Amino acid sequence: MALTRNEIRKRLSAFAKEQQHASNERSQAQTFWLRFYECFGIRAESATIYEQSVKKLSGAQGFIDSFIPGKLIIEHKSKGKDLDAAFDQASEYFLSLKEEERPRYIITSDFARIRLYDLQAGGGYHQCKLAELPKKADWFMFLLESELTDYIEESEADRNAAYAISKFHEALLRSNFKGRDLEVLLTRLLFCLFAEDTGIFGENGIFLRLLEATRKDGSDTGRMLAELFQVLNTPEDQRQKNLDEALAAFAYVNGALFAENTRIPSFDSDLHEQLSACAKLDWSGISPAIFGAMFQGVLEEHNPDGADSSNRKASRRELGAHYTSERNILRVINPLCMNDLRAELNKVKKNKKLLEAFYDKLPTLTFFDPACGCGNFLVIAFRELRQLEMDTIESMSEIGMTNVGRGGLLDVSHLCRVKVNQFYGIEIDEAAAHIAKVALWITDHQMNMEAAERFGTTRPSIPLTDSATIACANSLRIDWNTVIPAERCSYVLGNPPFVGKKEQNAEQKSDMELIFGKVKGAGVLDYVACWYAKAANYIQGNPSIEVAFVSTNSITQGEQVGILWSYLLAQGIKIRFAHRTFKWSNEGKGVAAVHCVIVGFGLTEPRQCTIFDYGNNIKGEPVTLPLRRINPYLVEAQNVLLEKRTKPFCDAAEMVKGNEATDDGNLVLNEEDKRILIREEPSAKKWIRPFLGGDDFLNNGKRWCLWMEGIAPNELRAMTAVLKRVEAVRDFRLASPKSATIEKAKSPWLFGENRQPTKGSYIVIPKVSSEKRIYMPLGFETHDVIVNNTLQFIPNGSLYDFGLLQSIMHMAWMRAVCGRMKSDYQYSIGIVYNNFPWPNTPTDKHNAAIEAAAQAILDARALYPESSLADLYDPLSMPPELVKAHAALDKAVDAAYQYKGGKDDAARVTFLFERYQQITSLLPAAPAKKSRKPKE
Repeated sequence: MALTRNEIRKRLSAFAKEQQHASNERSQAQTFWLRFYECFGIRAESATIYEQSVKKLSGAQGFIDSFIPGKLIIEHKSKGKDLDAAFDQASEYFLSLKEEERPRYIITSDFARIRLYDLQAGGGYHQCKLAELPKKADWFMFLLESELTDYIEESEADRNAAYAISKFHEALLRSNFKGRDLEVLLTRLLFCLFAEDTGIFGENGIFLRLLEATRKDGSDTGRMLAELFQVLNTPEDQRQKNLDEALAAFAYVNGALFAENTRIPSFDSDLHEQLSACAKLDWSGISPAIFGAMFQGVLEEHNPDGADSSNRKASRRELGAHYTSERNILRVINPLCMNDLRAELNKVKKNKKLLEAFYDKLPTLTFFDPACGCGNFLVIAFRELRQLEMDTIESMSEIGMTNVGRGGLLDVSHLCRVKVNQFYGIEIDEAAAHIAKVALWITDHQMNMEAAERFGTTRPSIPLTDSATIACANSLRIDWNTVIPAERCSYVLGNPPFVGKKEQNAEQKSDMELIFGKVKGAGVLDYVACWYAKAANYIQGNPSIEVAFVSTNSITQGEQVGILWSYLLAQGIKIRFAHRTFKWSNEGKGVAAVHCVIVGFGLTEPRQCTIFDYGNNIKGEPVTLPLRRINPYLVEAQNVLLEKRTKPFCDAAEMVKGNEATDDGNLVLNEEDKRILIREEPSAKKWIRPFLGGDDFLNNGKRWCLWMEGIAPNELRAMTAVLKRVEAVRDFRLASPKSATIEKAKSPWLFGENRQPTKGSYIVIPKVSSEKRIYMPLGFETHDVIVNNTLQFIPNGSLYDFGLLQSIMHMAWMRAVCGRMKSDYQYSIGIVYNNFPWPNTPTDKHNAAIEAAAQAILDARALYPESSLADLYDPLSMPPELVKAHAALDKAVDAAYQYKGGKDDAARVTFLFERYQQITSLLPAAPAKKSRKPKE
């Protein structure tokens, strides 16, 4: 019996209570995870491998704490240990595994905390305390052995169809039928299933009757399918005269769909039963978007044979391919063209001459997706264009511009002129490229059926005389003009691959080099940036082309903006519309947890710009904002590009990174480590200091470290237990491939990088903070507290500095220009802080007001000594005293800027960009740099 979520939560609650005192990795970790798996009904002894031996890239031998091949790595540490270091260790194991064994998920834990990393989600992690596990059960549903395909926004018909075809696919794999033969078979069968219920073959139910006429043991099913495919590829007048009537009843399809000669599987009773289950469903209402997604689920799970064999699951991940939901496709298509086209129809529908011109324009429009996958963007664009054409025909009929046929029906067989050959794509995966063509044929028939419902007649769907042009190629290495010349293209759209700089494989890095040449800093760009550069070059051949891409939000944030957009703007690119960051949803298996933007651009000056803003609800629907202009940060401001600076460009204190131990955890102690070390080595106490990382700072974590600056050799040698840790640090550094790290092995008792202040207090700023917070919490620490590199700090930072940086003015700036880890804020010194435009020299009165308000914030926090900063700055639990103190600080900072604009982030950012421009215009001009443009 399948477990319900409530039952799993109940089990996790009992598990958390049972394990609340566990703390020792060596003696308790295996039991901990054994009981955890049991909460999900998994027999861990059969599902996971404990202490899996793996050879690291460095050549050293390692052991994975718990390993489910293809699904999960767990790296477990004793209570209080560094989970960042644990993730680094797990990542090294990941890279050392065979491609087919590499999992999607990594979990790190120290008993008290559990972190979950989804490696397809583009960075970041979920973290909860052990006691919070029952509330976070949904995070771990991927563990269920009976995990079902999860389709978003699907209908009941979509769900049933997807489930049935996946079961049939699994049965084929069990029979060892795979590779290209499997791809072709499934493509053909899905077409047949759809055609059977929608009249393409003529009489509905014809395929099911043919299948039911075969033996239930499957012994003649394969032969029947082979004959059927041959018949579907043969015109009626060329078929044998003595052909079986059941086969002769099928109409000729053509379109090369059934032309290729491929193997047909040997069927057994299981395969026959699964195919029969598919055929008994009603396929007439299937969504075009879900059609491509079903193929994704099929194509990702098997390993094709032959010369071009590769693990498709791995390759699709590496390609960064995602299959977009219909809702997200419409977020691209509507503002790109359909809204304007519908508005144009509405404007001309009463004018015969203008309406005829509009009607004649529709068959001339062309759509090009240079990373089309299974064709979802093209499918939805085609459907929308066909529906618009039908609306146009209806308007023409209303004012007497069309002929009425017999029986008073409108004869549209020659009036429907929008065809699939107006649609073009490039796709690197051959099977997906073929599927895109089939999906468009199916959509064409759907639209023909819709025309029949609206007008009483329609045009025939078969034979398949027209076809989309889908080139099977690497989009970044083919001249787009060979697919569709720019002068014939109307719109470029799509969803290019999402691959960050760290995830790019060798071929993708080579693609990046090909596109960007020697553009300075291009190595930090996401792979999707290549399509922007290619599109910018392509549309130079036709300035009327409009472009819109779905992209990772990182290309509009942080240091990527200055590198990518400096080139695009130089090419004359202008942003016409954009969707700010929203949560990705798609129609494929395992919904991609990606945070995206959509950018619509071209070479012509837009009459009006439009921003779609999601506010604090990135899973919801956006608010539409008409703007005068949109800059690359997706705010209403001039095209200002922030460069990564090494020092503040205003008169401000310098911010520096935290210290880096480079110690494999040997210099860092939790409470238990500290207690044991002092007991064994009392003289070590003077060298132990409080230790703070970003997570500790935000969540009141308690850790310590060995800080042995200035220690005498005889003191160090006298502490045997400490010396063991120092030896381990030395060995770890010596094993590094980096020469700088090896050099640091000469002083293994010291942190690898020491930037710690030696006196006074300092302001600390976490590198990463939740996007849910209105204010990223800052704070003060004393010089005896050692911070690691997940914190940044301002030595001797003043109360005024703290107040200004903690204000909503700075928070708005940070949100607009910072990088993101998923959607969490990723605060950078070079981009966010060093480019922040401070107020003009404020008066003593302004200084005093800011300092007083800043102190009030610290006082308000002090009222809740048991609450962490994460507790205090959760919007749902922020205390009223703290809310009031922040409001007073924001007012004081606004006064120092003499700011009188709106209270929203957009207004503040517009003001700050103007201030930035004012300041930079007074700075000395930088030496001119030679421009190196990306290649076509």
